[in-house]
Amino acid sequence: MRVLIACEFSGTVRRAFEARGHDAWSCDLLPAEDGSNRHITGDARDVLNDGWDLLMVAHPPCTRLCNSGVRWLSTPPPGKTADQMRAELEEGAALFSAFWNAPIDRVCIENPVMHRHAKALIENYEPPAQSVQPWQFGHGETKRTCFWLRNLPPLTPTDIVEGREARVHRMPPGPDRWKERSRFFSGIAEAMADQWGSLDGLTPIQRDLFWKDAA
Repeated sequence: MRVLIACEFSGTVRRAFEARGHDAWSCDLLPAEDGSNRHITGDARDVLNDGWDLLMVAHPPCTRLCNSGVRWLSTPPPGKTADQMRAELEEGAALFSAFWNAPIDRVCIENPVMHRHAKALIENYEPPAQSVQPWQFGHGETKRTCFWLRNLPPLTPTDIVEGREARVHRMPPGPDRWKERSRFFSGIAEAMADQWGSLDGLTPIQRDLFWKDAA
């Protein structure tokens, strides 16, 4: 499959699909952290019409969409105005809408739980298909993540482990905190590549059976 991993600079998801023989490319405003030549530096919305079979949105900017930040809409943080908060919310919702309504057969968007103001701004909004935790995929920590899925079955946990440390949430302040918080978990990336990458070449009937078994 031709796979686009949008909003990813680390290459974690790209490498998982590439290792399984897929034509996988990451895209982000930042250059590839691993120096790969299979990375597009720029706005992923500019390449959505380039014939992809699968769109993975690894971690779109979510500060204004997620439940944890809804308080800033009514009481802006220092240095921000209510108008700026609203503009950032609308931009975040527009980005999510572009990915969710992309002309690509199979789509997965990863994001935290959304607040109702964000949902109201997203075109053709649907609830997330599932939520997962890193400890279901070999990482002994907690960080609830929701997946919005189109034409993809929910992920099946692969390696449930002990440990419920909220490492990401407890990261100390610093200039690179946002970058570390957005870093994807390799165990989840491997599960995506194994389970969703194997859908390539299945007939519609086989896909229906696969999704029923996964449910």
